[in-house]
Amino acid sequence: MKFLISATILIIFSINCFAQKVYSVQYANQADVKVFVVNYKNQADLLVYNVKYQNQAGKNDGTWFFTNYKNQAEKTLYFVDYKNQADINIYFVDYKNQAGWRNKSKQHLMY
Repeated sequence: MKFLISATILIIFSINCFAQKVYSVQYANQADVKVFVVNYKNQADLLVYNVKYQNQAGKNDGTWFFTNYKNQAEKTLYFVDYKNQADINIYFVDYKNQAGWRNKSKQHLMY
């Protein structure tokens, strides 16, 4: 019985560790990464698909789950007003299979 409980906890913890969970903060100095949402796909460093459930999110592959609380997130984001203020430029896509990095040199920012 103890083994079953331990295995269940381990599985749940493992699922949470592999999700790209993000939280949007109010101030730039609170953020791990500053992002700008571009108007066109070809301007983006990262194509992002917003998933509805945390277990659907990927590990740094552009599938994000926005958490309700900062302590649940792996990365905190601040959405800037101007492109030159951003660490990465993102574009929200309509389908999960469209998500991914276009500029792999910035991929380290989301690890």
